[in-house]
Amino acid sequence: MTASPVVSSLSDLPEPGGLCAIHQPNLFPRLTTLAKLFAADYWIVLEDAQFTRRDYQHRARLGTLDEPGRRQWLTVPTHLPHGQQTLIRDALIDDPDRACRKTAGMLRQYYGASPYWPALAQSLAPVLDAFGTGRTATVAEVSTRALLGLLGWQGKTLTSSDLPSRPGRSERLTDLCTITGARAYVCGTGGMTYLDPAPFAAEGIAVLPFQPPTTSIWSSGRSLSSLWAVAALGPQEVAARMQRLALDHGLMAAAA
Repeated sequence: MTASPVVSSLSDLPEPGGLCAIHQPNLFPRLTTLAKLFAADYWIVLEDAQFTRRDYQHRARLGTLDEPGRRQWLTVPTHLPHGQQTLIRDALIDDPDRACRKTAGMLRQYYGASPYWPALAQSLAPVLDAFGTGRTATVAEVSTRALLGLLGWQGKTLTSSDLPSRPGRSERLTDLCTITGARAYVCGTGGMTYLDPAPFAAEGIAVLPFQPPTTSIWSSGRSLSSLWAVAALGPQEVAARMQRLALDHGLMAAAA
């Protein structure tokens, strides 16, 4: 499988009436985050928001194959050229070559023994290549797209800075959904804590809460990178579980 295509202009928007997910680029995202994107028809990469250290924009928590409770942070050392006001897209990797070597080594150390490692390593090769851009956001976005592609996701990826929108959290999300013709916005548990549904209702866009269970592989899904599940269970099994989860949320049409 190849990673999903990237939409680079307003002339190539998705077909109207789809399900939209909006999320910042995360490095090898958590299972719950990946499942939310998998359930949507397209993902708008929110890369012109403020970079936040000690978040998942430049790091991922890896769990060992046999003992996922044994965990270690994989971090891409990042420099913020504009200090705390630096946007995600402008964050720079400190020593990209060294960061790439360390990332490759940790991935092989943790998941090289998996029977699914050959397919996983092939899918992750573009992630290592992305270090050559020197930009943390590019590596994070490519890591997400690579995993989605490995799971067979057929959706599209758009970039928030290419789409006009108003300031204000809920207003901006509404505008991004509106201009792409979304019929519904797939919202994670974090977003539901601050989202104002009024702007969405005014545009006739449904807000669909996405709340994965807290059992089985989902028990660590809010903290552990999805790499563990893919390496331990295999891409087909993880994709099947995500499809079932989408069905439980009434989103099966998007995941099929």
